[in-house]
Amino acid sequence: MKQVVQNYKSGELALLDVPVPGCKPGGVLVRSAYSLISTGTELMKVSEAGMSMLGKARSRPDQVAKVMQSVAVNGVPATYRKVMGKLDSYTPLGYSLCGVVEQVGTGIDDVKAGDLVACAGNEHALHAELNWVPRNLYAPVPDGLAPRHAAFGTVGAIAMQGVRQGEPQLGEVALVIGLGLIGQLVAQLLTASGVRVVGADPDPARCELAVGLGAAACGDPASTAVENAVAELTGGHGVDQVYLAAGGGSNQPVELAARLCRDRGRVVDIGKCRLDLPWNAYYEKELDVRFSRSYGPGRYDPEYELEGRDYPIGYVRWTERRNLACFLDLAARGRVDVEPLISHIAGFDDAVETYRSLKDGDLKAVAVLFRYPGQRAEETGTPAPPTVAVPAVRRGSSGGGRARGADAPVRVAFVGAGNYATSMLLPQLARRDGVALSTVVTTTALSAANARRKFGFAHATTDLDAVLGDKSVDAVFVVTRHSSHAELTRKALLAGKAVFVEKPLALTGDELAGVLAAVEESGNDRLQVGFNRRFAPLLREAKGKFGARTGPASLRYLVNAGRLQHGSWYLRQDSEGSRFTGEGGHFVDTASWLLDADPVSVYATGTPGTDGGGDVQVVLRYPDGATATISYVTTGAAGFPKETLDLVADGKVLRLDDFVRASVHGPERWVSSRLPKARDKGQSAELAAFVKAVRTGGPMPVALESLVATTAATLAVPAALAAGVPVTLTGAP
Repeated sequence: MKQVVQNYKSGELALLDVPVPGCKPGGVLVRSAYSLISTGTELMKVSEAGMSMLGKARSRPDQVAKVMQSVAVNGVPATYRKVMGKLDSYTPLGYSLCGVVEQVGTGIDDVKAGDLVACAGNEHALHAELNWVPRNLYAPVPDGLAPRHAAFGTVGAIAMQGVRQGEPQLGEVALVIGLGLIGQLVAQLLTASGVRVVGADPDPARCELAVGLGAAACGDPASTAVENAVAELTGGHGVDQVYLAAGGGSNQPVELAARLCRDRGRVVDIGKCRLDLPWNAYYEKELDVRFSRSYGPGRYDPEYELEGRDYPIGYVRWTERRNLACFLDLAARGRVDVEPLISHIAGFDDAVETYRSLKDGDLKAVAVLFRYPGQRAEETGTPAPPTVAVPAVRRGSSGGGRARGADAPVRVAFVGAGNYATSMLLPQLARRDGVALSTVVTTTALSAANARRKFGFAHATTDLDAVLGDKSVDAVFVVTRHSSHAELTRKALLAGKAVFVEKPLALTGDELAGVLAAVEESGNDRLQVGFNRRFAPLLREAKGKFGARTGPASLRYLVNAGRLQHGSWYLRQDSEGSRFTGEGGHFVDTASWLLDADPVSVYATGTPGTDGGGDVQVVLRYPDGATATISYVTTGAAGFPKETLDLVADGKVLRLDDFVRASVHGPERWVSSRLPKARDKGQSAELAAFVKAVRTGGPMPVALESLVATTAATLAVPAALAAGVPVTLTGAP
């Protein structure tokens, strides 16, 4: 299928061939009929992409702050790779469309294949021939509403949310500053609510359009026409509400709002404009300044948007989806007329040229639609307890590693191509001799196409079964969301593939048991979990300098994990497990490797909010009495190193400082180089060991029993937190 994309680093626009997205549970696969170009938001993004790197930084100071934070925690080289990788990737465009349901995912019962729906979301309602859309980001189109009009649903919901924030009442007067697409819709919605509207825009054509659609008066804000109209309609008191629907760097809109608003009036910001509020003017009138956030309640909440958890109507009357449905209803009943707003309808094949014409100013437009193949030019109708068992590892007899010819490359497939895969794993595999990147599999078409372009995969697809059935593929990398790791690993093992799965291997004991059942059934134990720290060169050197121990040891591991950003998928504990369940295996594995044993019990305690907002302390006990304390904290200083470790035994101390410096104190002292180094957490060495094992048929880099023990200990932490006493790992050595 085809999709409109942009490279944010170079500014390149393209109509790219990408795989068809999969139809996941909780959503529908929609074939686009019409999609709407947001001539404000999207053109701003297109313009930013054409800026220099300095210009991009000046336009997004919030992102610059995140980069500096990453430098403090991860160092310059790792941050540079991550930022450049993100910039030099294709990003999608679009967020408002109408299309026909082609396939229905499990759990969906409100629409069926063939139904017409309006869709929203800058990750789901893209300028693409097919999109997967979750439940709360689509709404059925009422009978009689033309598909091209239903494509306005998302921007209509944005305008509606802005109007709701203004709380208009019958008979009031409102000023709408900026009569672009959103401003025109705001004006119509206000008129439909019994509010008289004055519009302000320097473009006479837009003013004429707004008056023709019901505004009482419109004019250039630099002239006296707007001020005179407000005085006449309000008896000199000023308007009740002002809606800022303008963009750009001028401060004139907020100054005009203060001048023409009545005492204690309301000012609602909808567009992205400069907000240098003149203090005296706003203070003296005690103006109420409000912000309107996108489509309405539910926006930016992953549980609402991605998991389909609706808000009860008795508590939240107007949600994102209800606003979308309400706008479609108003349009179907003729209370809002979007047809006069359509300046141009372009065939989807002409998408790139259409964007260029808009950006260069050759095409002057309020609203532009893409018409997709199969749509007629004049389409108007609606188509039709405190012990945790460590599972025993049993191997069948049919699997095992097979040696390959010395010159035959290891053919690798990737399932998932997110930030970690594209910044830490694929760059190293792509330049490693003896590795051939065969196929990349993702659920979203564009991420697969990006990975194929950047790293040289031979194929990109959304069909996992085709990859598992490809006998030429030797190894499968599972680098997806945590909730899918165990099932994907199980399938790949049963297909006879060597598997490299990022941590965690499993989120529950049942999932872990399922993986081991696949090992026993297939005899295939060719499994590696991405516990990379034991492969870090600096830590391996320090362990060698520390030497073998004879007595019990104490290990302290401080992980300054930091707080998660709002909306992070790590916070979806119901579906993705707790934060420690997802990441803690790294630290359990490192401790066990340093102590040369697997833990026999787990004790844990924590502060409130340990699933992302608090701290957790984990104490592991080992067979010889050694202990390891892992302090996983989210409340530390952002500038402090992420990982520090101390191992004490036999009159010696091993110290590791964030994989930059290490030392051993004892009869003989050893200190690593003090010259600044990039943090090497062992990914390269781990990949080399995995590829070698696959090529030669030799043992995997880490014994399966160790991977299982680490996973079981990590999974025991929630049980230990709940019990308040140590949890014995039954079946452990």
